[in-house]
Amino acid sequence: MSAKKPPRPKNLTSMKMLGKQLGAARRAAGYTQSALAALVQVDEETIASIEQGRRALKPDLAALLDEILQTKGMLSVGVANLPEIDQFPMWAELYMEHEREAIALSLYANQVLPGLLQTRAYAEVVLRERVPAYEEEEIEPKTAARMERQEILHRKSPPTLSFVIWEPVLLLGIGGREVRAEQLRHLRACAELPCVSLQFLPAASLSHAGLAGPFILLETPDHQHLAYIEGQRGSQWVSDADEVSRLARKYAMLRAQALSPLESKGLLDRLLGEQ
Repeated sequence: MSAKKPPRPKNLTSMKMLGKQLGAARRAAGYTQSALAALVQVDEETIASIEQGRRALKPDLAALLDEILQTKGMLSVGVANLPEIDQFPMWAELYMEHEREAIALSLYANQVLPGLLQTRAYAEVVLRERVPAYEEEEIEPKTAARMERQEILHRKSPPTLSFVIWEPVLLLGIGGREVRAEQLRHLRACAELPCVSLQFLPAASLSHAGLAGPFILLETPDHQHLAYIEGQRGSQWVSDADEVSRLARKYAMLRAQALSPLESKGLLDRLLGEQ
């Protein structure tokens, strides 16, 4: 008889963990989400979002909740010690949850095409380029998961999606000529989707507001504005309104510097004509 595999550890972000602590303290004190929301003068949805790890708990609200729930400063300490950066895939898992629910997404990419626009073949090649390499049995599930994320582009009521991509990304030779040609055709088809705005920032542009790297802006159904940044060694959620505003202004500048959606379709047509 084969030994049972140990249970898979729960992959909780710090925000989720703090939210679970709030939920446990609320129930122990005998409050519903609605009753607690009324006491602290916020919407019930705000309490629900914090408990689910979808909204950051602010220091002033944490202090008030500590007082009402008699948690002796536990929530305030948790907020004060939330890490700015968590290692992949913890924050990435939370990002994908938000991505599925988002009403608007704006993505700037300058290294590789966004996963939402990748073909299966391109996605598999990208995953195979990882160092250290994924084990062979990991490639197919990860590729399939990336393809499943693209469901949001084809919903009856899809989110509003804006992409700004640096032109050199289109010239990547990974996967070979056929993979690149298929990917270009796929981008051209995506550019026709009514929910998608696809723009390319020319390599020859004299201005470039995205030199600090890629990022994603996201609006949740309850109109919370968030940002997500992923780097070589980790990923970061940004929920502070001032920081999100800075990135939003950067994205607006990138859109102004990029080719228009119509000009971007023309660029794809020219590249496809060269295949």
